[in-house]
Amino acid sequence: MIDAKKRFEEWLAVPDMDDDLKADLLAMKDDDQAIYEAFYRDLEFGTAGLRGVMAAGTNRMNIYVIRRTTQGLANYMNKTFDDPSVAISYDSRNGSRRFAETTAAVLAANGIKAHMYRQLMPVSACSYAIRELGCDMGIMITASHNPK
Repeated sequence: MIDAKKRFEEWLAVPDMDDDLKADLLAMKDDDQAIYEAFYRDLEFGTAGLRGVMAAGTNRMNIYVIRRTTQGLANYMNKTFDDPSVAISYDSRNGSRRFAETTAAVLAANGIKAHMYRQLMPVSACSYAIRELGCDMGIMITASHNPK
């Protein structure tokens, strides 16, 4: 069983924690239910990939979950493909560009060619890039949890 409070304390102790996420952590510091909801499990893949509330925690969408997930993908790709490559695109939704850049950086750090669009693109552009560039995989960064 995952100890949500322990995970919370580990995150709180990270010295260079993202400022916005640090504020989220401090805001939930005295709320055991909020800590539990944010840390009781790892965010899971659903039908359309990772989806969750954008906030601090292992059960939330944030830069650290993106890094960890991308590292898992990189491990798989390096075991599966010779000279792997990935097409990455993103849209205008909250955090999409930062998540795309982080994804590309993690892949590149693992020796994987990351082809990322420099501007906003729809999902179909990612599909096109996969075929046009002969990529082994594609990643579309988008979010459906923006404010109204």
